[in-house]
Amino acid sequence: QVQLVESGGGLVQAGGSLRLSCAASGRTFSWHAVGWFRQPPGKEREYVAAIGGTPHYAESVKGRFSISRDNAKNTLYLQMNSLKPEDTAVYYCAARTTLGVTTVPRNWNYWGQGTQVTVSS
Repeated sequence: QVQLVESGGGLVQAGGSLRLSCAASGRTFSWHAVGWFRQPPGKEREYVAAIGGTPHYAESVKGRFSISRDNAKNTLYLQMNSLKPEDTAVYYCAARTTLGVTTVPRNWNYWGQGTQVTVSS
């Protein structure tokens, strides 16, 4: 089992930045692919970014968001720059039991409770 707890969400103006963190406990963090998804209001959950060996990003955030992991601290990060109102969503941390990355939410094994990010125009 892996437990995931997100933090760092909040309200920010368009063009601003936020850094999300995801603290993991349980099974060895370094064995897993970890990633971020988001669910905008009234929409389905969508892929944002993930990292197994190398980072991978959705086209909508490429060049603005940066994912990183600190295996010694069992923590995943998402640095979000140049935020847009369309980035408003609940952001979820996720982990898989392999190092392979997938953009499909149902293929991820563990989820955090989510943290709200709101970008005002």
